[in-house]
Amino acid sequence: MTDTPLRFSQVSKSFARGKNRVSALSNLDLSLPPGSITALLGPDGAGKTTLLRLATGLLIPDSGEVSVLGADTRRQATQVQAAIGYMPQRFGLYEDLTVQENLNLYADLQGLTRVAAAARQQELLKLTALGPFGARRAGALSGGMKQKLGVACALLRAPQLLLLDEPTVGVDPIARRELWEIIQGLRKQGVTVLMSTAYFDEAERCDEIILLHQGKLLKKDSPEAFHQPLNGRCFLVTQAVMNKRHLRETLQHRPGVQDARILAEGVRVLCRDTLPHAVTGENWQVAAPTFEDAFVDLLGTPEKPNTEIMHDRPFAAPPTEAETVVEVRDLGKFYGRFEAVKGNTFSVRKGQIFGLLGANGAGKTTTFRMLCGLLPASSGSLQIAGVDMRHATAQARGRIGYVAQKFALYGNLSSDQNLAFFSAAYGLRGKARQTRLDWARQEFQLADYRHVNGDDLPLGIKQRLALACALLHEPPILFLDEPTSGVDPLARREFWQRINALAENGVTVLITTHFMDEAEYCDHLVLMSLGEVLAQGSPQEIRDQAKDTVHPEPSMEEAFIHLIQAHESQTRRAS
Repeated sequence: MTDTPLRFSQVSKSFARGKNRVSALSNLDLSLPPGSITALLGPDGAGKTTLLRLATGLLIPDSGEVSVLGADTRRQATQVQAAIGYMPQRFGLYEDLTVQENLNLYADLQGLTRVAAAARQQELLKLTALGPFGARRAGALSGGMKQKLGVACALLRAPQLLLLDEPTVGVDPIARRELWEIIQGLRKQGVTVLMSTAYFDEAERCDEIILLHQGKLLKKDSPEAFHQPLNGRCFLVTQAVMNKRHLRETLQHRPGVQDARILAEGVRVLCRDTLPHAVTGENWQVAAPTFEDAFVDLLGTPEKPNTEIMHDRPFAAPPTEAETVVEVRDLGKFYGRFEAVKGNTFSVRKGQIFGLLGANGAGKTTTFRMLCGLLPASSGSLQIAGVDMRHATAQARGRIGYVAQKFALYGNLSSDQNLAFFSAAYGLRGKARQTRLDWARQEFQLADYRHVNGDDLPLGIKQRLALACALLHEPPILFLDEPTSGVDPLARREFWQRINALAENGVTVLITTHFMDEAEYCDHLVLMSLGEVLAQGSPQEIRDQAKDTVHPEPSMEEAFIHLIQAHESQTRRAS
């Protein structure tokens, strides 16, 4: 093997956008050490996917040279592609084929002999724990299992270099942990791995981190080297009276504070200098820096949304006796003989942020679609603001805002055209309609994207546009189904500023997410497993249910994994 599996030398790449050209990468220099695992991070539009596609030979640089395992991708693209493994963001599984048939197809496409393919497939089925599912149709797999099958297909030729474009996006914490174990296991086999990710904890486990911004290399170093400049600037803040979501908002707007985010233990603060700006009643403790702190320090916090909240006062916690606006009793859903949702009961109060958590395939999206009136329930009752959603009229559904799990706007319409369509669909007319359209462009900073089609928008801007369309008619209840999946960390911060402001103004927010740090922003959580409610309560109450001798103070991710694995193992033993 060459000493440098991947080298970029003064590489630039641009793309046409209308009459103009947009630079994706500019004079990029970098190399990977052999046998290493390197994380690739950066905001939307930083050039991560372009870098990976250049490394595969699927794109050719405008200038500079890309060398892969000693081969030049300009002249030896076929040789490069025969020696590497590549899993793009949307890996092309054939959903009507079984797991085994997908593996057979990709083995044929990659030119493996039948004997070699059979031996390699057995190794990969064992590595990914997909052996028992060889006869299952790929379309019937959970999101995590699909991702593992995608990795298996990319590994069929035992590559020296593996390129993964956000392999863990949209999968639950259990599947993410399993995927990461697979990736770490490749290090022992001498495989060099370059993976883009939106998860900071994954970056912390890598040998090196590449941080891109606007097509340029901002920094490339070990996680420890990213941490070092921030010693003495990170703190954990607690306050006995104010809840964490409101404490975070207060701290974020205090002079000298660069960033504030919620953790299980309190609010983590990154200061611009080493002096904490404490007030009476707050407890500040020095904390060790993390890569997330470094990411924010190097890239800056996102522009603050133009929310209508007054920040010279602390947020008031939602009243404990607030009106119940969502009431679910014994809710069930069958698909043929398969019971997807199993008699679930919960309620949501006005102004709450309510989180629905669960593994892929737990029934979260099915539950959401029934609550919105988009899918008929098989049994039980569900009331939204006093309206029976099993017999909901269009007028009742008009009181709801909904952002779907997958980008559900019109890709061939511009940002302005999408806003115009949804404003008309919600019945807005005349001056009121124009007022809300102007509000959406200003509030969500969409002015620069007015004439860009939905399919061509960066993912973070797509999310802004989807949320703007959902809020045009000022709904009192907002449903968000994994709205931050695949969105970069700065855009996620901006998103949560908006959600906090909406909740403070009395909007009830129901959200599903696979980011366990986001669950800490919720007032109330329901944890689903195999179609049923496994646990519910505040984030602290959920964590308390997972305490044991191994994890006396579990994180939300540890609580999620512990509770779901225990429940699913009991269910399997009982069946």
